[in-house]
Amino acid sequence: MTILNVLALAGLAIIVGLAVYATVLWRRVNYKTQAEKMSQIDLEQRLAVDIEFLAQSLATGQIQPIEGAIRIKVLLDNYAGPRRELLDLTVFETVYDATVHIPTHQAWKDLPREQRIALEREMRAIEQTHKQRLESAAAELSKGLANLRKMSHPA
Repeated sequence: MTILNVLALAGLAIIVGLAVYATVLWRRVNYKTQAEKMSQIDLEQRLAVDIEFLAQSLATGQIQPIEGAIRIKVLLDNYAGPRRELLDLTVFETVYDATVHIPTHQAWKDLPREQRIALEREMRAIEQTHKQRLESAAAELSKGLANLRKMSHPA
């Protein structure tokens, strides 16, 4: 066996080794991509269920209209799954935008009483203005975000 044959065999072994390594890396990337896709699908399904639950709660009066609208709007902002074409959800954003300046949690508690009363009056006015559209949109939304309620996992 000549030195040329030895070098050719060594080169072939290196090429085969690199091909195997490339295949292993490609499979890892493919597996990670599939896992991320499944994770995104699971997230979208959980968000859809949460949105539909909140919408049903809003439509049946189990949650305050402004609170429900804000929660639904925030979840919808994170939801990228399928939606029915004729589903009008703009009222949730309208109510959110109208109330975004109102403090929450501890900041609400820290407000002087007079300011809280004024903001409560403002919230009631917002509720009354948008109540019909909120209930209608919530009722539609509680039926599902998409025609196919459950997204299937890709094979």
